[in-house]
Amino acid sequence: MSASTATTIARRELLSYFVSPIAYVAMCLFLVATGALFAWKDFEPGQTATMRFLMEWMVWILVVIIPVLCMGLLAQEWAGGTIESLMTAPVDDADVVLGKFLGSLGFFLVLLAPTVVYMAMLRVYAHPDFGPILCGYLGIILVGALFISVGLFCSSLTKSQVVAAVAAMAILFVVTIIPYLASAVATLPTFWRKLADQGVFARYTDFAKGVLDTRNLVYFVVLTGVFLFLTVKVLESRRWK
Repeated sequence: MSASTATTIARRELLSYFVSPIAYVAMCLFLVATGALFAWKDFEPGQTATMRFLMEWMVWILVVIIPVLCMGLLAQEWAGGTIESLMTAPVDDADVVLGKFLGSLGFFLVLLAPTVVYMAMLRVYAHPDFGPILCGYLGIILVGALFISVGLFCSSLTKSQVVAAVAAMAILFVVTIIPYLASAVATLPTFWRKLADQGVFARYTDFAKGVLDTRNLVYFVVLTGVFLFLTVKVLESRRWK
């Protein structure tokens, strides 16, 4: 695997977002939703200046936004036939996957950057504790990285961007929303409750509270690595067909 090759692909992928209407629509929807949530709760007088409400809701928003952003990462290459030039070039499958992943992660950071304004607003009108806020942002970046790896994996399986987006949303629904809903059931058996505690949202809430637990860091890094590994294997299997 070549770092320079992966970097070149990442740069190309990042730049491609800035000429994609879908990316701009997703960005607008994300910023409108986060702005409304911040103004509704976290900027309300008397609230603790930690942005926790917004940070937790971001997870739900990203379940929809990131699959849309990632649906064309490889599906578009399959549909357009441009994947053939990548597959026949002296480029490792791991370079392609890592480059696509890093390019998308770079755009996700661009997407997240305007929300830093909310911290500045809290600083002007309140006395925020920046520790929990920064910890929350770290958690959101890890959540975003995991969701991108899922979206990339689903995009590698099909030529249809719509199918890739729906499949990614379905997976994220299973690992994020279902465990959250299950944990609210008082009569849930112990085994299923422990399983629900392994959901993405349950793992993220510590970050939103300002608690940095290495077990949660490992959870997100390992799961992200698993989906990237699976994506590489999908490309390898298609290379030899």
